[in-house]
Amino acid sequence: MMRMTVLASGSKGNSTVIATHRTRILVDAGLSCREILRRMYVAGEDPRSLDAILITHEHQDHVQGVAVLARKLGIPVYFTEMTHRAWMRWLHPRKRMTYAEWLLQRQQGSATAGGESSNTSIATTTAMDEPDAELCEAASPERDPAALPSVAYFEAGRRFVVGDINVEPFTIPHDAADPVGFVFEGDGVRVGFATDLGYMPANARQSLRRCDLLMLESNHDTEMLRDGPYPWSVKQRVMSRVGHLSNEAAAEFLERNYDGQAAYVILAHLSESNNLPALARVSAERALCDRMSLLANKLLLAEQDQPLAAISL
Repeated sequence: MMRMTVLASGSKGNSTVIATHRTRILVDAGLSCREILRRMYVAGEDPRSLDAILITHEHQDHVQGVAVLARKLGIPVYFTEMTHRAWMRWLHPRKRMTYAEWLLQRQQGSATAGGESSNTSIATTTAMDEPDAELCEAASPERDPAALPSVAYFEAGRRFVVGDINVEPFTIPHDAADPVGFVFEGDGVRVGFATDLGYMPANARQSLRRCDLLMLESNHDTEMLRDGPYPWSVKQRVMSRVGHLSNEAAAEFLERNYDGQAAYVILAHLSESNNLPALARVSAERALCDRMSLLANKLLLAEQDQPLAAISL
């Protein structure tokens, strides 16, 4: 048996538990550590039983709580190498400056280096001698926001194993460093996971075949997005080929490319500003109902504010 519990799905945070009898994986940690733990308890999932965290990409709504949660539970985090690097850069932002500002900074540093070096040395030594000094805390590994118990790298297109779950990551088109979707296989069940993609490429369509459970993005209604409150630059990003899958695009996939094998289809990552659950559902139902062989599919909508009831197959 494999179980899938969507803890949260949307622009404010994403997190899902994939579990077999022996292994439990958290896919993304886009809520705070406290909120993820609370939702796991609400959903009947024991956080202490988690074996690993897998990250799809480095955007905040997928990684917000990953470091604190991983350290608290002492479990490894799986990234692609590019995603890990991008996540670390996000946690350690650097101030941007012009060349003129950089040159002035260097000139000021050279001017003060000779006369103030001894005073600086004394001040630094004094600070280091104080056990509660901020400098000591900043140097401590526990104070590094990117510190993790263990990091494991994977590559899109190469299968790997976590416990008794086989994981097949595949590349998706999104404006992140190295975004991926997943297919999980365990106990004879195949679960497809594809959110945060601007369109459905051939490799994703192929990977999502023969799934018993499918989680698919249905982010926005195109007309609502065009008429909505976002700045035009954000609207262009969302509608682009590295943005998010619209209701229409999700329905097109379900109608033309979906093989109909899943017992459940979960529509995920619905926009609160540019979509309505009823619109997402109607678009998907029309696509499925136009193909009589797919009428047995149970259609569910993942929510932002509360966990979806666990699905076991």
